[in-house]
Amino acid sequence: MIIKTRTLFYTITIIFFLTSFIGMLFYGYKTFYIEPTNATSKSYTHHFALIAEETENDYWRLIEQGAKEAAAENDIFLEYVAPQKADNDQLLRLFDRMIAAKVDGIIVQGVEEERFVDLVHKATERDIPIITIDTDVKSSARKAYVGTDNFYAGELAGKTIIENTEGKQFVGIITGRFEAINQQERMAGFQSAIASEPRVQIVAKEESNITEIGATQATYALLKENPKVNALVGLSALDGVGMVEGLQEIAPNKEMYITAFDVLPETLNLIRKNEINATIEQYPHEMGFDSVEVLIDLQKQDLLENQIFTDTGVIEKQDLSKIHGESQ
Repeated sequence: MIIKTRTLFYTITIIFFLTSFIGMLFYGYKTFYIEPTNATSKSYTHHFALIAEETENDYWRLIEQGAKEAAAENDIFLEYVAPQKADNDQLLRLFDRMIAAKVDGIIVQGVEEERFVDLVHKATERDIPIITIDTDVKSSARKAYVGTDNFYAGELAGKTIIENTEGKQFVGIITGRFEAINQQERMAGFQSAIASEPRVQIVAKEESNITEIGATQATYALLKENPKVNALVGLSALDGVGMVEGLQEIAPNKEMYITAFDVLPETLNLIRKNEINATIEQYPHEMGFDSVEVLIDLQKQDLLENQIFTDTGVIEKQDLSKIHGESQ
């Protein structure tokens, strides 16, 4: 009798457990299961890669925005890759990786190294068109360059000092990286512009490593070693803000004519405050957009024009109201 009672008890217990378990599975399924849709993954006409100088750089993010807009309009998948910090070795490794991935086209900042030239040749052999952006390497087999005429941009920086100052101007140059081709071209353009103006002379050059804090430290060091400097020129996007901070640290009351580069919001704000006199305006969004358009054309045929220069200009305080809708 006791055995029968135990058997019945265990049977009921097992039935109860199984019922509860099945109920849990059923209601859990209803609660958490999401019915799959029949939507298939989006198909793209092409897969392009944009290889930037460094990941979280405001200037390169504007290039990315423009490129992604053009890509979206043309059903293209655009992959944005870059080193965390500016590093030519890492950039070239990313370049090689994108070639190995067999993308349909690559937009990349030019690097003046034999390895870069070899990688462009390697891509060309695999029918992957290469466009250089921001910095050109004319010795490579790249199909086209899209971006600023950097020599001309340097000339504009020189002209701002010639046209807006009087008397001797002892110029300190803050450049992003001495090895960068675009910085070298801007420097050459600046030197060309002031060559016939003996009152304007370069007395010192420092490197910022294309960071704001680097520009601050470079400016501090430059002015400490060369106190007679009364004009500063920055050749990369973050140099303007850094130059102002460096000046405030070492000589906050010193009169200084400052020419920056690019129209990042912080730079424009310092122009409003009369702490930067002028900046050389590039159009990174336009560069990104145009580079994708050029790559699309290259899927069909080669280009007749292999240098596509985007607009460049000088922005001073009086220009802000016209192009940014502000009162002075």
